[in-house]
Amino acid sequence: MRDASSFDEFYRSTSRRMLRYGYAVAGDYVEAQDLVQEAYARAWRQWGRMSAHPAPEAWLRLVVARLATDRWRRLRGWQAALVRSGPPEAVPPPGEDAVLLTGALRRLPAAQRQALALHYLFDMSVDEIARETGVPTGTVKSWLSRGRARLAALLPGVSAAELEANDVA
Repeated sequence: MRDASSFDEFYRSTSRRMLRYGYAVAGDYVEAQDLVQEAYARAWRQWGRMSAHPAPEAWLRLVVARLATDRWRRLRGWQAALVRSGPPEAVPPPGEDAVLLTGALRRLPAAQRQALALHYLFDMSVDEIARETGVPTGTVKSWLSRGRARLAALLPGVSAAELEANDVA
């Protein structure tokens, strides 16, 4: 069994040093945070064995360094692919309608947003959404209906009837 208190103490006593080390290795603070977080997650999963290691902090530094090397290699691979294929085509900025729709969707409750996205973007039926979300079909129908009504209220010049008329299933 893992001894959470000893891991907590290990984390508290090493985390600042490890983050400074991660920053030195990665050269980017956010990247360092990701590397160190992953290293501590691995240490926690193996804490039973690692707590008996003669130098657990050295083990953690090794993990951070290897993770940084792996990410650097992946990044180099992406950069090489980019050089071979050239830069990606410029993507036009989103249109006004897309900006308005995205803003309106953000104002919906998460369940309604999810149901609308699954229904309209993935062409999923009410039954399929119910199975995926683990709720009754009546709940999904309610989310879709309320989501459409709320979108209609938030979007200028759009009615709930128009949204329902454009329904795909």
